[in-house]
Amino acid sequence: MRGPKPEFTDFSQYPDLVVIYLGMYALTWRGTFNLLKTGPEINKAVAEKPDGLLKHEQFVMGMFPLHLGMRQYWRDFDALERWSRSNSIHMGWWKSFMSDPAGKGTAFWHEAYSMKGSMEAVYINVNKPLGAKSFAPAKPATGTMFSARRRLGRSGEHTVDVPLPEENYAAGD
Repeated sequence: MRGPKPEFTDFSQYPDLVVIYLGMYALTWRGTFNLLKTGPEINKAVAEKPDGLLKHEQFVMGMFPLHLGMRQYWRDFDALERWSRSNSIHMGWWKSFMSDPAGKGTAFWHEAYSMKGSMEAVYINVNKPLGAKSFAPAKPATGTMFSARRRLGRSGEHTVDVPLPEENYAAGD
């Protein structure tokens, strides 16, 4: 029996490619409504076609509790960082979420994988084994670990300020 020939993906044009998985799941009924409200906001941000975003996909990871996810392919980390720190929709959402994560009734996580061989992951309000957190120890994201750039082992300085500085988050502002 002969089937189609396997194909491989040639990433040679994308030596700095970063793939990021993001997800949110509801912890409460209020969280379900907050989660459903987030979808259109994400779609609006992606519709602006950010520089460096090669592909954006959304999917349902679970129904009970509602757990929505997305996968994004970015040309390079600098484009991802620049967009996530300067896009008003994303930045506004992040500031709102981080100012009162428990009050939103949701859990948030992301895992990033780089062609340069590094990985990083963050989990906020995640109260169950999930992704890398299910087998690797979780530590506080403070100091240099507050930055995805540092967690990925990237050198250089941020090109755009963080939406919510660590001092504000730690103080609960």
